[in-house]
Amino acid sequence: MALSIQHQAQDQQFTTSQDGNSAELAYSRPSDGVIDFTHTFVEEDLRGQGIGEELAKTGLAYARDENLQVRTTCTFMRDYVAQHLEYQDLLEKN
Repeated sequence: MALSIQHQAQDQQFTTSQDGNSAELAYSRPSDGVIDFTHTFVEEDLRGQGIGEELAKTGLAYARDENLQVRTTCTFMRDYVAQHLEYQDLLEKN
């Protein structure tokens, strides 16, 4: 299954849908050079298929491409980044 994820910059989210169900990774831009991933939601029928992880990868790739520091207010994203060392360099420096 190829997952198509859209970046809806005007709504500050990454989204995907499949079989009438949807999933999203929402973010905010609290300051210049910072992206805060605030919320991840995957409808029940899509859970357990790795869709949250694909949304995370897409959002983090966007942050890297745009040279943004990452804040993870969303607990799913906080846990995902903590488990994937390749994203540690993106975390916001305090």
